[in-house]
Amino acid sequence: METSINSISYFRPAAVSATRHGGLDLSSSLVDDEEKLAVANKIDSEKVALGVRMILEGLGDNPDREGLLETPARVARMYQELVYGVNVDPASEITCTFTEETEELVLVKDIPFSSVCEHHMLPFVGTACIAYLPKDGKITGLSKLARVVEVASRRLQVQERMTTQIADAIETKLKARGVLVLLEAEHLCMSLRGIRKPGSKTLTTALRGEIKENTALRQEIMTLLSRP
Repeated sequence: METSINSISYFRPAAVSATRHGGLDLSSSLVDDEEKLAVANKIDSEKVALGVRMILEGLGDNPDREGLLETPARVARMYQELVYGVNVDPASEITCTFTEETEELVLVKDIPFSSVCEHHMLPFVGTACIAYLPKDGKITGLSKLARVVEVASRRLQVQERMTTQIADAIETKLKARGVLVLLEAEHLCMSLRGIRKPGSKTLTTALRGEIKENTALRQEIMTLLSRP
């Protein structure tokens, strides 16, 4: 069975009401889920804003000039959105399962994501592909797989760990017979600084169960992933 889905509905933050910290307006676009909002609210936005102000001063600029006056608060709001997944288990996004008379391959490809590299706090942006073999017909909604990717990406991250976290989440919650996760991303820490090689891509994989053990099956999946 060949299942390839190139475009699916995936999780995006929704607007919430404004809050204020230390006189700074720290309202932001956040998820509307109460649990994730509670996690995001644990971020010390006032401390982040003060830290950004110190960075601006350290760079030799004037944080009180018009163009930078609201920058610390803006950056604090930005991080509330970018790292709301801290301490949230990606597996918690698989909130429903179904039983169908199938144990054939399920494959979702080209799920877009963006994350923040924990080494330089610059973004890395790419796509995720997920394949799994159901056990005893146990499947989940396709959007739940995209949600797993989203939550795993919304934290200070490295691509290698993110790949493993996604695979572990699917294996744990679905008890799948086999799992494959492939991430491909461009890292701005390589594109904008250091070696400065824009356009270079990093690929990481995580394999579990029968997909790891069966070379022919793994090759079949990679063939499907290579299709436009």
